[in-house]
Amino acid sequence: MTEVPALSVVVPIHDEAESIPTLHAELSTVLKDHPGGAELVLVDDGSQDASLSLLRGLAEQDPTLRVVALDGNYGQSAALAAGFARARGEVIVTLDADLQNDPADIPRLLALLDRADVVNGVRVGRKEGFVRRAASRIANGFRNWMTEETVTDVGCSLRAMRAEYVRRVRPFRGMHRFLPTLLRLEGARVVEIPVNHRPRRFGRSKYGISDRLLTGFVDVLAVRWMQRRALRWRELA
Repeated sequence: MTEVPALSVVVPIHDEAESIPTLHAELSTVLKDHPGGAELVLVDDGSQDASLSLLRGLAEQDPTLRVVALDGNYGQSAALAAGFARARGEVIVTLDADLQNDPADIPRLLALLDRADVVNGVRVGRKEGFVRRAASRIANGFRNWMTEETVTDVGCSLRAMRAEYVRRVRPFRGMHRFLPTLLRLEGARVVEIPVNHRPRRFGRSKYGISDRLLTGFVDVLAVRWMQRRALRWRELA
């Protein structure tokens, strides 16, 4: 692809070989007629299965697909940051690679960018067990309480964002759990929209619940510090 596309779709991938062909097919169908063109930026985060070889094979056939290969498993925040650095579109969409996010929702998110800078998905009818849903609700409520936010589902990776705001956010480990808040700190207008949530078809979730508790607590304190210490001013006319 030589022309700069209007839209970049960034997807972090770790050991999702079984999902990749379907993911690519669904995204290609949704984006084929996007005004101004679209690119796929698929970031392999140190996969140990056939994910990277599959991505490279697809890239040979699809000029809109760009593969970013990390040399180890650095986590979702790092994979997203690497994808953002390579994305060329004025708008960036993110979603998970496990097929639980529905690419068919992307046009609905993009349509709301006429009145917002960030459109965050809210998963409806989540296809997960009670323990995971409950843990997510508690964590989300705690983050909102600490940061004085109102983000309904920060754990939903399906969102559309104006790239100018994404590129202002300094990347750090755990960044992906606070993206709407960090983008709002940069002046972005954030809205939410219900999106479809599908059951996982292959493999299992790449993260647990207990292993994120302490890290998540420290991260939310850091974000609260950033909110309180952010510099704001207005110049005289």
